[in-house]
Amino acid sequence: MKLVVDENITLAEEAFASFGDLLLINGRKITNEILRDADVLIVRSITNINKELLNGTTVKLIGTATIGTDHIDTEYLSREGIKFSDAKGCNANSVAEYVMAALMRIAVKENLSFKNKSIGVIGVGNVGGRIVKYAEALGLEVLKNDPPKERENIGSDYSKLEDVLNADIVTLHVPLNLKGIDKSLYLLNEYNLRSMKQGAILINTSRGSVIENDALKNIIDKKEFKVVLDVWEGEPLINTGLLEKVKLGTAHIAGYSLEGKVNGTKMIYDSLRKFKNSKSDWVPNLPEVHDNEIEMPSEGTDEEKLNFIFNQIYDISYDDSLLRKLLSIKEDDRITHFDKLRKAYPVRREFGNYTIKSENDDRDFNNLLRSLGFKLNLSG
Repeated sequence: MKLVVDENITLAEEAFASFGDLLLINGRKITNEILRDADVLIVRSITNINKELLNGTTVKLIGTATIGTDHIDTEYLSREGIKFSDAKGCNANSVAEYVMAALMRIAVKENLSFKNKSIGVIGVGNVGGRIVKYAEALGLEVLKNDPPKERENIGSDYSKLEDVLNADIVTLHVPLNLKGIDKSLYLLNEYNLRSMKQGAILINTSRGSVIENDALKNIIDKKEFKVVLDVWEGEPLINTGLLEKVKLGTAHIAGYSLEGKVNGTKMIYDSLRKFKNSKSDWVPNLPEVHDNEIEMPSEGTDEEKLNFIFNQIYDISYDDSLLRKLLSIKEDDRITHFDKLRKAYPVRREFGNYTIKSENDDRDFNNLLRSLGFKLNLSG
């Protein structure tokens, strides 16, 4: 069996080499010609899977080690009888932790308190559901919007989009649907961006085109929005005018914890094993996290304490500074820079690997830390 696999999929060779001849290649360089005699294609979000790519090839199984499928023409795959699997939920912890790190970073930089504030969560799936849990532990008023789940009576207490957009914080966790009843292309557009609360925090870690980027750029200053964008229209050639105006901008890496990436590889491995009816198994062995105890400061607001803790694990402002280098390089080099930030992304580990050492006897705050996945050492 011949497998063509995006070279940037974590542990790809270790996971997939045993199934046959393995070709590791840049995801943007996968062509119809390369796939002519391939049996399996495993990609990330940068490779568009459609008739143009697959017509006349021998590909029988497509796997994407990502949570999104907007780069996959699933209707075409179904018509052609090509098996398909994705990795939904693989990096949900990573994205939710990114959102929390962004919120606390903004709170400290802008001298904000989240007491008596509200958060609107648009899309309450694997990531959004975690954000709801974290937000409730923080004491935020939570407004949820998820029309598909509401129609199917999954969960409860949903709100209309216009009500959710009036929250102090709005965070997006929806797939990119180009058409249909749940169309999310430009879900946030010039009209409803203007209806949002003055000074609101807006976070997008879903897909860039869920927000109309030009409209956001034109309105961001007037509305005094505090914007965090990990995803952008037109990636990897992004809107640098908008990048200049956001509080935090990163290169589509919110889900890039080591655990999240390895989970994605493992999920596609399991799909391939089932496809091949193989009895062998691959169990990834992640490296131990050293210096994994963090001493919490005894003074400061809850936001300051959380920001301190998060910053010991993941410095989101550093990722922001790396992306902003786009502003000083030639347009021809920006695609290469954006892709390099993703390909060469450093190891980032999730909160569950860390223990917080504290003398704090605040039960609510300690429960918040536990809800975020941390272990606690309260012996002082």
